[in-house]
Amino acid sequence: MAELIKWKNSPRRKPLLLRGARQVGKTWLLKELGRREYQNVAYANFEENPSLGSIFVGDLTPSDLLVGLRAATETPIAPEGTLIVLDEIQACPRALTALKYFNEQANGYHVAAAGSLLGVAAHANESFPVGQVSFLRVNPLSFIEFLRARRRLELADVLESGAWDVVAALHQRCLASLAEYMVVGGMPEVVSTFIESSDFAEARSVQNEILVAFDNDFSKHVPTHQLPRVRAVWAAIPRQLAREQKRFRYSDLGPGARARSHETAIEWLSKAGLVHRVPQVTAPRLPLPSYEESAAFKLFVLDVGLLGAMSGLSPRVAIQGDALYTEFKGSLTEQYVEMHLAALGGGAPHYWANDAGRAEVDFLVQADHRLVPIEAKAGVATQAKSLKVYRDKFSPAVSVRTSLLPYRRESGLVNLPLYALERLEAVLSQPDSG
Repeated sequence: MAELIKWKNSPRRKPLLLRGARQVGKTWLLKELGRREYQNVAYANFEENPSLGSIFVGDLTPSDLLVGLRAATETPIAPEGTLIVLDEIQACPRALTALKYFNEQANGYHVAAAGSLLGVAAHANESFPVGQVSFLRVNPLSFIEFLRARRRLELADVLESGAWDVVAALHQRCLASLAEYMVVGGMPEVVSTFIESSDFAEARSVQNEILVAFDNDFSKHVPTHQLPRVRAVWAAIPRQLAREQKRFRYSDLGPGARARSHETAIEWLSKAGLVHRVPQVTAPRLPLPSYEESAAFKLFVLDVGLLGAMSGLSPRVAIQGDALYTEFKGSLTEQYVEMHLAALGGGAPHYWANDAGRAEVDFLVQADHRLVPIEAKAGVATQAKSLKVYRDKFSPAVSVRTSLLPYRRESGLVNLPLYALERLEAVLSQPDSG
């Protein structure tokens, strides 16, 4: 919301595109922005009302479009005072193109668009308004956002403050809330359902409904010849992450499955915001993409709660202590870490493995023009042989091990509790981190 208000007040404001997977809260955010900051909202949803596309069939002059939008939304539209929301804009490519003309000819009007499959549509649309729009990605709720939704404001405030002595005193309370989050995840409707019901089974029911909605999107939007491959890749992710070696293997998709036939399916899921691809690098040098091993990567889904639902994980595991983190070879722990690293910014995370494949550091991220290895440990067992191999070979200024243990810092190694992962950037910026 703070970013949206900043966009509203910017003197260099362009039309805004909110990107993110289905049901991460894009529509709610824009409507709430309109309620808080504007006199009224002119809301148009191109999936719910396909006839709205007729407004954009002819001339894309903003003055003509505004006449149609006023009539279709039955809302007076004025510069500055009205937020124009074009939802599921990927269903109307001409509306996407029109954003260019709003920026060039009618910049006094506040236009915000959102789309669940915007990445897929934008990739295919030759008239995408490059340089004419601003972007903002919406992710599932982070752990601290989950705490605030649960009204555990004291815990959230303490974690954000970085007062580690106080955090240590609240360690057990943080762990209890983290266990809830690992099962519930950060999809807004799931979180809301859990808060209202205090029932993990009710939350799991909503997670399953979301997974059905994703599958319906596959049927509706994926080319027919690609549909079985998209479903095969999506269904395989929990199995792949449950292995000791989590590198994605095409051979697990079925007889004859190869990169050539399934790479497009992975790209579709990635552009839809449903999966995150974490490439391997064998040389930890900048820029990381230049040292990627194109055939070696891990795939994660967008939300730890959804991964649990896809895996068939019993919600009862939330009250079984460390078992929650060690189930499926620690895949939930890595998923939790990856989704938070992806949301922090600073470029997509990678992972490192040596040539022999006997040492593998879970994540490698860029921070202030240096590379930071991060090992995600399930539970309180913190022996990290691969991280030691990496440190001995490359001598990084600082390394991070994230686990269920309290915060500790020594000899260039930071133990950052899983529940405090969102403090990573602040921790790495401290002078004594090297």
